[in-house]
Amino acid sequence: MPYQNYPTEVYEDLRQLMQASAQQFADKPFFLENQGEHPTQISFCEFKKRVEALGTALWARGFKGKKIFICGKNSSTWAISYMAVVCGLGIAVPIDRELPPEEIATLADSGGVEAIIAPAALLSRVAKLCPTLRRIAFEDLPILIAKGEKLLTSGKKAYQNAPIDPNALAVLLYTSGTTGKRKGVMLSHKNLCFNLSEMCRMIYIDEQDVFLSVLPLHHAYECTCGFLCPMYRGAAVAFGKGLRYLPRDLRVFRPTVMLCVPMLIETLYERIWADIRKKGMAKKTRAAIKATDAIVAENLRISAKRKTFATVHASLGGRLRLLISGGAEVNPDVLAGFRAFGIMALQGYGLSECAPLAALNRDRYFNDRSAGLATPNTLLDIFEAQDEGKGEIRFKGDNVMLGYYGDPDGSAEVLRDGWLYTGDLGYVDENGFLFITGRKKNIIVTPSGKNVSPEELEELLDRRPYIKESLVMLGKHHKTKKPAVVAVVVPDFDKMAQTYGKGFTRAELELEMKRAVAEVNSGMQSYKRIESYLIRTDPFPKNSAKKILREEVKKAPLGE
Repeated sequence: MPYQNYPTEVYEDLRQLMQASAQQFADKPFFLENQGEHPTQISFCEFKKRVEALGTALWARGFKGKKIFICGKNSSTWAISYMAVVCGLGIAVPIDRELPPEEIATLADSGGVEAIIAPAALLSRVAKLCPTLRRIAFEDLPILIAKGEKLLTSGKKAYQNAPIDPNALAVLLYTSGTTGKRKGVMLSHKNLCFNLSEMCRMIYIDEQDVFLSVLPLHHAYECTCGFLCPMYRGAAVAFGKGLRYLPRDLRVFRPTVMLCVPMLIETLYERIWADIRKKGMAKKTRAAIKATDAIVAENLRISAKRKTFATVHASLGGRLRLLISGGAEVNPDVLAGFRAFGIMALQGYGLSECAPLAALNRDRYFNDRSAGLATPNTLLDIFEAQDEGKGEIRFKGDNVMLGYYGDPDGSAEVLRDGWLYTGDLGYVDENGFLFITGRKKNIIVTPSGKNVSPEELEELLDRRPYIKESLVMLGKHHKTKKPAVVAVVVPDFDKMAQTYGKGFTRAELELEMKRAVAEVNSGMQSYKRIESYLIRTDPFPKNSAKKILREEVKKAPLGE
């Protein structure tokens, strides 16, 4: 076997995990936050203390057994609220802080949510539409925590001693969805604790690591992998000011690990090379990469790369060692490119329904074109594999959700005989690596009856130098008006300007778009080829997970 599992503990519930971490890592910083130039810190012990005090105060106010929204920007306040709810009080329902109040009201009604913990400004907007929803402001939490501490001192231990059923509903996650319909994913303590153990068997994380939290915590990916995982392994979590301030946050917190989506990791890589080219160092950099790649011993090779490309490392804070991309397929050249500079970059595959991890590339065994390997104690399979071994991806493990809230039919559709049928299409190669080829629901059936995966074509289009993003659908040919495979492309106008000048013509734009489509078609079977394309000037509409809202684009491919 070309790899080994790192040793991990499996806890029954998140409270047990939190208590163990507080004992083991005690006064070590868990959270780092910064609004000026000097980060403030909260230790593992202090975190546990605040969680238990807040949970006790909320218990005293009658919140036992309630579903409670957690809503706000990434912060220690968000994390303390989440853990206070799940560690003996009730059911946490993390939601996007950018949701309109009308949608929050709808979710509260359909999900039976009775309270919300959020910033005061958001609560004031929600109050009119949800008058019965009990409101707890982030700004008031210090007062509640102080009251909880007094209750604990006086011997009120009901919250701390409340039994936790590891198999019961603990977290209700609403998927962002690309069709406008949200599903409530029901997760248990067992789902989450099992997932943490699995991922840390595959990638080494320890108490020396610092995670920079940039993706939204209400998503399973950032919450499990970017908050609960550091708590599990004794690492620190740094909460910066947001993506707009990423260069500053990298400088201030000097992280070692960062979770990304493809757009973020690819943008970081492009900026590195843009700076290299600006300094006229492209040729020397490529030669240095080749020279350091030739060093056989891994530790010596990485050390040499960090020294040789010290300027690159400095731009990322100076200590970054690991980037993990999820949410969609990332350009494999970017992953390899970061390793060329001495920074490990990997991708994984997950769904909210798996809390979220289903597959992951190991830090000692990876394939840049693959979504990864099944985690050690789970099963990953291709159902009804057909051409080239492709079929629907299904998954079995203790991290599979309990079901969809209030939707027994939807649950029965995807949960069958212990398997989660993901709706994703793909295949597994001879080495066990999973390759995702598309979504079952997005498959295009051509007039000839052939099936075409739009994601396969989109991935290739998006790699063309003058295309920023694309969407492939069944539309009408621009000349014949007959049904055809059509690509809607958003050009990269900045790159066009770099090549042709700011006053580039429509003819030059059309030339590059035609060339891109022709290059993609040249490697495709005839029935898979793009027969027509449309140029869209505005970015595609996206959900909070930055996934394209396909149905909206199909209705108005060129925008409103």
